[in-house]
Amino acid sequence: MKLFIIGIAILVIGYFLYGKLIEKIFGPDDREVPAKKSFDGLDFLVLPDWKNKLIQLLNIAGVGPVIGVIIGIKFGDIVFLLIPIGCILAGAVHDFAAGMLSLRNNGSNLTGLIKLTTGKKVYFIFSLFLIIALLLVVAVFITTPAQLIAGLIQWKHALLAATILIFIYYIIATMFPVDQIIGRVYPLFGGMLLVGTLALFVKLMYSGFSDPELLVESAGFQQGKFTTPIIPMLFVTIACGILSGFHATQAPIVARTMSSEKQARGVFFGMMTLEGFIAMVWAAGAMAVYNRAPEWMGKGATLVLHKITADFLGSNLAIVVVLSVIILAVTSGDTAMRSLRLSLAEMFKLDQKPIINRLMLMVPLIVAVVGLLIWSNVNAKSFQMLWNYFAWSNQVMAVFTFIAATVYLASRNKPVAVTALPGMFITFVVTSYIMWISPAHGGPLGFGLDLHDSYLIAGFTAIAVFAWAVMHGKDNLGKFE
Repeated sequence: MKLFIIGIAILVIGYFLYGKLIEKIFGPDDREVPAKKSFDGLDFLVLPDWKNKLIQLLNIAGVGPVIGVIIGIKFGDIVFLLIPIGCILAGAVHDFAAGMLSLRNNGSNLTGLIKLTTGKKVYFIFSLFLIIALLLVVAVFITTPAQLIAGLIQWKHALLAATILIFIYYIIATMFPVDQIIGRVYPLFGGMLLVGTLALFVKLMYSGFSDPELLVESAGFQQGKFTTPIIPMLFVTIACGILSGFHATQAPIVARTMSSEKQARGVFFGMMTLEGFIAMVWAAGAMAVYNRAPEWMGKGATLVLHKITADFLGSNLAIVVVLSVIILAVTSGDTAMRSLRLSLAEMFKLDQKPIINRLMLMVPLIVAVVGLLIWSNVNAKSFQMLWNYFAWSNQVMAVFTFIAATVYLASRNKPVAVTALPGMFITFVVTSYIMWISPAHGGPLGFGLDLHDSYLIAGFTAIAVFAWAVMHGKDNLGKFE
């Protein structure tokens, strides 16, 4: 219980203190924002600040801060410190940097920011990677909420029906102006999400004070703990609750609807901090279940999710909470698909106001997602492989975002450590994961090297990549706004 409370305190203090420092380094000002400079009534338009915050929260808070932490807490109660520390020093900085860079480059997507800061060669490679990564995101965020819905509705065709309906919603939300679908339904979804999470938090706090050992590793919990190395496995398993490269693809959506740069800390840094809180609550719920019934550590995360709500909430609130988790996934998946359309439009220079241009991009995307959905639903192993590659590619996107932010800060003679250090860390994590992971180590295909050798390669790679980013930024002093 003590570590959980300390973790919550780190999130609150980190937002007000470290968030203010990061804001000062980037220096939001009164320059004209994309929503006013490039107003088109479709993607570029002004929305209220409170609505932008809810949209950003629901865009970024996918299943990671719920499903990811239900799995990740099996590394032990140290997770109650790693989530908030990682969220403040890495995740929130990442999201704020991505949002500020997009605001200052007319709402540019991540691909455009990579092209601007690193050059055409890196941009080309990253663009291909991003398309594949976002397709994986869309597929995961269709399949996971469909499975949760099927768990609520006892009907043999529930999974298929939910999959089809969610996908149709994604297509509609991607095609229409941001204020007509996303801007109208997200406040409702956001309210449900916050009610569900706060209800679980209150119940856990009450139960925790009644039983202080509830959130401390029991003997049964310790027997079922993960034995795989925390670095890299924890930081790939818990993606969205600590750091997620996917968020950098979502930041431009809100950057195009903000009325002032000075809203950036609340929208980007603040909503990532709130996502860290969500992750902490679900990690605590999972630990409580595992402590009371250690046999649940061997069950699937979606089943544990239902167990958490059944144990700590009444039937009505339990349904609200499960619905809020479904909403988390759906409201990230629809904007992931929107980001795909916008990124492709930016790459091929296709004006998105004519609906025919949107259709030209949507048709191949629909075909690709359908193919992934068919493959991932063949069996549980196929979906697990889809999830593994989704989690790995997610953190690679974060590496590129930190590279772009470090180049930007170096070019303006600003302190680069705030982006370079977390960037080096996640580069180390991703590289060591790729080098070490293999079916023999309980994961997907990788190089399967010894962990020590994987760390050496990862360390060299992290240093080399960010040394280049700093030098490249210094070579382009004053180039970037």
